[in-house]
Order: sequence, then structure tokens, then C-alpha cells
Amino acid sequence: MSRVLRYLGGALGALLLLLLILLGYAYFRPNRARVVDALGIEHWAAVSDGVHNSNTDLIYWRGAFYLVHASSPWHFASEKCRLVLWRSEDARHWERLAELNVPGEDIRDPKFAPIGDRLFLYALKNVVFTAEPYTTVLSVSDDGRHWTPFQEVEPKGWLFWRPKTRDGTVWYVPAYWHEHGRSILLQSTDGYHWDTVATIYDGERNDEVDIEFLPDGRMLATARLEGSGSIFGDPAASTLIAMAAPPYTEWTYHRSRVTRLDGPALFSYNGQVYAVGRYQPQPGGPLTELGSVLSRKRTALFRVDDDRLTWLSDLPSAGDTSYAGTVILGDFLYVSYYTNDIRRDVPWLLGMVLPSEIRIACISLAALEGISR
Repeated sequence: MSRVLRYLGGALGALLLLLLILLGYAYFRPNRARVVDALGIEHWAAVSDGVHNSNTDLIYWRGAFYLVHASSPWHFASEKCRLVLWRSEDARHWERLAELNVPGEDIRDPKFAPIGDRLFLYALKNVVFTAEPYTTVLSVSDDGRHWTPFQEVEPKGWLFWRPKTRDGTVWYVPAYWHEHGRSILLQSTDGYHWDTVATIYDGERNDEVDIEFLPDGRMLATARLEGSGSIFGDPAASTLIAMAAPPYTEWTYHRSRVTRLDGPALFSYNGQVYAVGRYQPQPGGPLTELGSVLSRKRTALFRVDDDRLTWLSDLPSAGDTSYAGTVILGDFLYVSYYTNDIRRDVPWLLGMVLPSEIRIACISLAALEGISR
């Protein structure tokens, strides 16, 4: 009996040692992000305070940059989570303006919209540990510093992404159902009251939908297709690319397996649509299909055409990362995003519990066009 116990103890010790070695490797392995030199990316930390910062958005409003992000102990739900708002004239030196939270609940995925002469902020309330938001709330400010209390937005149960307008009068927002699997397009003229325009896509656990306008008035949308939603990913996971002409009621579809585009931020320049979103390099294997928590992740730039997604470059990033905001100002693109320590290459699961910082990247638009041809 004692020999059996010694054997089991030795086997357990060897297993623990192997686990420690694997964790050490996962934590200390150097970053292998592929940042294209031709882009000449400048990047810097905007917020690095030792907590888990995430879910950013960025806007240029009334002559200054405004940044918002979630601040929490970790990626998972926390009653301590709050949204932090900052202002900067150069995107390098930031003044802290405000903190917003929902007492007793988690809040995430903030999005700006400058509707009328006021700045709107939409966000998602959540009470589920693994982060399954259940409805959208909004707050409004006249100066970016003082904000109204959060109020729930109708229709309830729909999770708003980023509102956009083509004419400054009618605003459109894509939204997905809180139980996943259906996405719709809504419209509003005041930012408070939203009416359904059409279903964008139905099925395949689709969520996190963003939109962008083309010069001819058509609308392009991307949606994350999670497949089964397994923590180890799914070989069927992909990115949906949908297109509709005004009045945006009839959609055509293509899909890409270049990545499962988590946290998409779409923008356009000279008629071409681009995206910043989460990229998973080299998916495959039973534990590391697209969307796997064991995989390495990146924030990356993509070209988006009506029938394909083309990877262009990683941004300096690793671990739990992405959920960007974008601003085009002059000849440059500014991108806000979050990431774990960019010197490391931790798997997504480990990154969810480690500190993360908010970074800003500045990219020449001419250089972006140059690598996207």
C-alpha cells in the first residue's frame, strides 16, 4: 500500500512540475506579433495602472480626443468594474474626466456617438460571471466631463455596438440579441428612441456586429460567428461579411475564416473599408480552434471587402486584447486598444486574469493604403 501511495505521490508531483513548466513557458515566451515595418506604427501606453483595463472606444469631439475603457480586476464580471473617461489634445497626455458604473453590476463594451450637440455613451450591463450582457444603457454629456445617470435603452435585450450616421441626421446601430444568434439594424434621429430597420443575420450564434458606409450609400457589416461557442473554439467559427443597399432591408452574405473577428471596429478611408479586431494566428487542433481560450491573440488591422477579410498587420499586442476605437485625423489613423504585456505572448485564458493596459497606435494613412493594395 505504501509503495502505491509513493507511486501516486510521485506521479502527482511530476504532473504538477509539468504544469508549472507549461505555465512558465506560456507566461514567459516572447511576443511574436507580426507588425509590418512599412506601417511605421508609433504606439504608447495611455493607461497602465496595474489593473485589467479593456473594451475601449475613441472619438475626436470638439477639438480633442475622448477615450473610454472598462477598468476591472479581471476580464470576467465584477461589481468593481467601471467605465473611465479621459480627454487629450494630442492622444499622448490624458486628463481623467469621469468614472461611470452600475451599482452591483458589471458594465462593459462602451461606445461613443456625437448625436446633435451632445456626446452619447452606450454600454452593456452584465451580471453573468463569464460576461453575457443582458441589455444596453446610455449616458449623455454636454461637455464630456459631466454625465447623466445610466438609463436602459429600448428595445430591451438588444446589445448595441457602435452607432454611425451618413448624413448627420439619421443614426444607425447594429445590435445582437443577448442570447446570441440574431443581429438587427436599428435607426434613430435623437439617440434615445430606436426603431428596427431589418434583421442583419439570423443563426450561428452571431454577435458583436459593426457597420460602415460605402461611398455609394451601401452598408457593410461584419459579425462574429461563434459556432458552438466552445471554450476551445470551433472549426466552424468565422467572420460574417454582410452588405445591403439603402434602405438596408435586404442583405447578401459572405464569410471569412481568416479569423473570428472579436470586438470589431470598422472605418473607411478613400472608399475602402478596414477593420481593427482580434486576430488568432495559426488556429487548429482540438484545443485551439478559432475562439479558443488557450490560443494566442492579437489586435490586428484588416482590409474588408464585400467578399473577404484580408489580414494586413498586427499591432503590438498579446493575450487578452483588442476591442478598439478609431479616429482619422489629418493624415493619420489613431487606434485605441487594450493588451497584456506586449513583451510576452500569453494565451488568452491567462491574459484574462493578468493586468492589461490601454495603448494608442498612430498609423500613417498613406502607409495603410500602401500595404492594402
